[in-house]
Amino acid sequence: MQFEAQVEWNRNGQDFHGQRYSRAHAWHFDGGATVPASSSPLSVPLPMSDAAAVDPEEALVAAASSCHMLFFLSIAAKRGHTVDAYRDNAIGLLGKNAQGKMAMTRITLRPAITFAGTAPPGAEELEAIHHEAHDKCYIANTLNCDVVVEAP
Repeated sequence: MQFEAQVEWNRNGQDFHGQRYSRAHAWHFDGGATVPASSSPLSVPLPMSDAAAVDPEEALVAAASSCHMLFFLSIAAKRGHTVDAYRDNAIGLLGKNAQGKMAMTRITLRPAITFAGTAPPGAEELEAIHHEAHDKCYIANTLNCDVVVEAP
């Protein structure tokens, strides 16, 4: 399988060598979605970044959360549970890794899940579903940092 994204940026006459150029750019995906992207204002101060755009660090955290959620939903359905709502307030920590390089050092997923019906999974089964989802998540399997699930 192959996945593609087109990333597009233009200088628009700005001072490139003086580092006075916008980091705003666009991500284009095969289904037609375009996402405004930029460096984080924490990395490159305004106005050279766009605070309203998605930065790569946020995208990585969202990708890890989304991947985990999609596997969780599939596994829950196979086990006969109906999920009505899933919300994750995921957090990524950027810091120095063991080699002293800046890296995403930890991603914490904190899903809050609402199940339909009178018999939602118990704590042990819920933990097992999260464990299986984490084990199957392509993104978590790709990352070098810890991806931790803190489910209630």
